[in-house]
Amino acid sequence: MKVSVCISLILLYLSQGYTQQIDDSISMFQLQETEITGARKISEVKRLTGVEGGFIFSGKKSEVIDLNRKAFSVAEKYGRQIFAKVPGAFIYDMDGTGNQINISTRGLDPHRGWEFNIRKDGIITNSDMYGYPASHYNMPMEAVDRIQLVRGTASLQYGAQFGGMINYISKLPDSTRTFSIESVNSVGSFGMVSTYNSVSGRKNKFRYIAWFNKKSSEGYRKNSQSSFNAENISLFYDHSSSLQLKFEYTHSNYLIRLAGPLNDSMFAADPRSSTRSRNYYNPDIHIPSLTVNWKILPSTQLFFSLSKIIGSRNSVMFDKPATVRDSIVTSTLQYNNRQVDIDHFNSLTSELRLIHSFKAGRQVHELCTGIQLMDNDLHRQQLGKGTTGSDFDLSLVQPGWGRDLHYKTLNIAVFAEQRVHLTSRLLLSGGLRFESGESKMSGKIIYYSDSLLPNNIQHQFLLGGANLQYNVNSSTNLYAGISQSYRPVILKDIIPASTLEFADKNLRDAKGYNLDAGLRGKWHFLKWDFSAFMLQYNNRLGTIAQTDNLGMTTIFRTNIGDSRTKGLEGFLQADEYLSSHWQLSVFTSTSYMDAVYQHASIRSGSHNVDISGHQVESVPHWISRNGITARYKFSTLNILHSYVSSSYADALNASSPDINGATGLVPAYHLWDVNVMIALPHRVTVRLNMNNVFDKQYFTKRPQFYPGPGIWSSDGRSVSATLSFRI
Repeated sequence: MKVSVCISLILLYLSQGYTQQIDDSISMFQLQETEITGARKISEVKRLTGVEGGFIFSGKKSEVIDLNRKAFSVAEKYGRQIFAKVPGAFIYDMDGTGNQINISTRGLDPHRGWEFNIRKDGIITNSDMYGYPASHYNMPMEAVDRIQLVRGTASLQYGAQFGGMINYISKLPDSTRTFSIESVNSVGSFGMVSTYNSVSGRKNKFRYIAWFNKKSSEGYRKNSQSSFNAENISLFYDHSSSLQLKFEYTHSNYLIRLAGPLNDSMFAADPRSSTRSRNYYNPDIHIPSLTVNWKILPSTQLFFSLSKIIGSRNSVMFDKPATVRDSIVTSTLQYNNRQVDIDHFNSLTSELRLIHSFKAGRQVHELCTGIQLMDNDLHRQQLGKGTTGSDFDLSLVQPGWGRDLHYKTLNIAVFAEQRVHLTSRLLLSGGLRFESGESKMSGKIIYYSDSLLPNNIQHQFLLGGANLQYNVNSSTNLYAGISQSYRPVILKDIIPASTLEFADKNLRDAKGYNLDAGLRGKWHFLKWDFSAFMLQYNNRLGTIAQTDNLGMTTIFRTNIGDSRTKGLEGFLQADEYLSSHWQLSVFTSTSYMDAVYQHASIRSGSHNVDISGHQVESVPHWISRNGITARYKFSTLNILHSYVSSSYADALNASSPDINGATGLVPAYHLWDVNVMIALPHRVTVRLNMNNVFDKQYFTKRPQFYPGPGIWSSDGRSVSATLSFRI
């Protein structure tokens, strides 16, 4: 031991001396500073890969929208800006700045996006897929990293909706440190104030992110104030590289004052006017969930989720046409009593998916299979006699409800889809989905016989689909597919509105299919996606007139016929890098649609009218959005032009408006938006926005039911500023 220590000391002494001699002999040079610059390629819209997140997307039309690279104000939540590069996206603007997005594609109904399977990080947010499939959960765009939109031909794996799927992917925790903060703060026209704040981080195997958003606005129209709050906490446990668990609780709640419908003369005189000051709408939604992502083998991955939607959709309204004034009653010196309606949601969803890769021949193939269970109870309480006051008050002045109903559904679905590599370039995927369940309506309606009210709807069917994709090269492919879809009979469809109305006891779910084919890819400075589609929608629901044994005309709620929508969808973008600092991008996102009724009749007064060949309501022939983006170093300027052609408001295709403004043409409109984004040092970003630059007075739809038949003005010109930072 002593000998080894002595040798070590001698070697250390010699090495120090030798090192000193070398250091003394080195000449010192001062190197000149070198700067390397270049333009970063930025793509705001992409396509889903063939297999992603446990789903197979080969041969299916999809878009992925990156919100981090958008110059617009996410707090204002203008759907035409968010989905600008999605051809054919129809945006129903009626909720005002910053509130919920109502969207559809391919001629479907945009109300609360209820023709889509809407998800947050893979968790379903539709309030009740069988009773009331609207998504009342309102996610702040500040919390969203990207949006995945898949058209109907991919429906077998996640649901059977005609529209397809919209999946909002949240921002992930900052895994580089234990604690970090993000803050996004906006102010704008109509008294809009918004703040979003999040904290996130990582500690050993645990990751977390928590955020809250609070927003308020006075609204564009008189009596259209809104307030919004949302919260979220997500806890991740990374047990290993192959097993991750996530628990999440998210909540959204907003209250909006409804300014009431206008008729055409009111809109022409003052589109900002109001016919109601005491009407309110309030969805309050809680969604807890648990997800497991387990890579059982290198070739096998399991995804499991358990989630629940708990909450309510509340409204208190003087629910009359625009021509009926909400004024003080002379005899009582008070307003009329308002109507209180409350939907209570209790929807449980459990999903298990397994994706497995295997080799056969020279190619690797994939099989995705799974099971979905839904247990829902929609408790609808309507026609409650509310107060004569002017504030948001859900209390009743007399006990009991005009309608007190339960719509309970138990449904199980199993599915399987396989992707096969026929050659190194040609891929075929095909699958089946089988659903079996039953919805049961029970309860009381004060004006209706208890014996006639109960109604059971059976859901049992087999759906199929197939897709092809041919890879021309690494960046270009041809795709085509067909997939069957269905829309269940929902509670609204079978509730009799009066003693003279009856619901068909043999109602059939709407069924049909999506068919599309296209070419997408990129070449040098060009990117494109051109496709043609056809959407067949059978067994549409409506009312027809009948005569009973006593010769009295009654209204029969039943399947009224079919519709077919054909169209073209095109996206083209050119990116030019003018220098190391300058980038110029130009795009067009345009669709043409022709939607007509087939073999269909509806009630008009006491008669039935054949509407075969009529245009489907709220389906404009043309939707075109075109933009130019200029980037210089860390600054971005974006100009967007949107055009939507005219459409009919009802299936009878009335061109002239009625006295209430509920029927007639919806005029075409052009809109211009200008957005500026500046990235400053220390992770600070500033956005300046001007929306509807030329203050176009327009509306997008004449609703026949909620929030009231007539015209609902969309927002005029607005400006906003946003400051965001991360620390």
